[in-house]
Amino acid sequence: MFAGKFDKLDRLVQSLLLVAALTAIANSAFMLVRPLDWYVFIPTVVTTGPPNAHFIRDIGLAYLGCGLLLGYAAIHPPLRWRAALAGGLWLSFHGALHIYEVAAGICGPAIFWADAPGVLGQPLLVWIALAILFVRQRIAPAGLPKPALLAAFDKMSPGESAYLDEVALAPGHAFDKLMHLMPASFHRHAAPADLFHAARIGATLVEDCGPCALTAARGALADGVDRDIVNRLLAGDHSPALATAFAFGQAIARQSADAFDLGDRIEAEHDRHVRLELAMTAAIVRAFPAMKRGLGLDRACSLTPLHI
Repeated sequence: MFAGKFDKLDRLVQSLLLVAALTAIANSAFMLVRPLDWYVFIPTVVTTGPPNAHFIRDIGLAYLGCGLLLGYAAIHPPLRWRAALAGGLWLSFHGALHIYEVAAGICGPAIFWADAPGVLGQPLLVWIALAILFVRQRIAPAGLPKPALLAAFDKMSPGESAYLDEVALAPGHAFDKLMHLMPASFHRHAAPADLFHAARIGATLVEDCGPCALTAARGALADGVDRDIVNRLLAGDHSPALATAFAFGQAIARQSADAFDLGDRIEAEHDRHVRLELAMTAAIVRAFPAMKRGLGLDRACSLTPLHI
């Protein structure tokens, strides 16, 4: 799950998508505004037959749609990876057609290699960007196949994801809608990781003292929080530096008036954005154990040791 600010590889993904987007849009503009000049400008195109301005503009619109989707995806690739996938689809099919034509002898190798940078370059940039996101697991879960997601959740909380299986079987695309909630519960940009997860774990412990708390703890580990700090938070034996954030998360979960004063202290020590991120994760993370409890699937605390 993606959390925190972009790192260098995230910026690389953005750059790859942006280059693909801008080149696709530039090519589209040329085809739409000056189709016959575009036909002459690309030397290999003249070998495919006489020019057709309407047909060239049709293809230009396809390039424009792909470029706009890729530009939209480049703003935040972890959340908008599906837009990158959609934007790269036609470009990939277009490149595959060129590969087929040279393999079938319809066009010669010289023409294929002359076209390759423009035809294969853009989809290659998109697939490299997507590969980086998927290998690093820096993507929002919405849009991934249900079996893969359910297997991943069960790995995070073995034997404790039965409520998600039930949601996955519910009518009306309930599972797809729930997957949009998870990235919101992990939103972190300005807040330090340990402070953020102190509030998150504190709120989870109010709602659940077992598997969901361990899931929140594993999320903290994945976000770079030291294991000793995470275990101390699970035990309620946190450091003074994290005490306010932990209490803030618990106060939000308990709907206590203490959340006002604790939030003011966090805002004074850090800033308004940090307060927002801590409040957001503490409020949303409660939904998962609350849903499990509502479905009658919670377990006794004594059955789940709070230690990772």
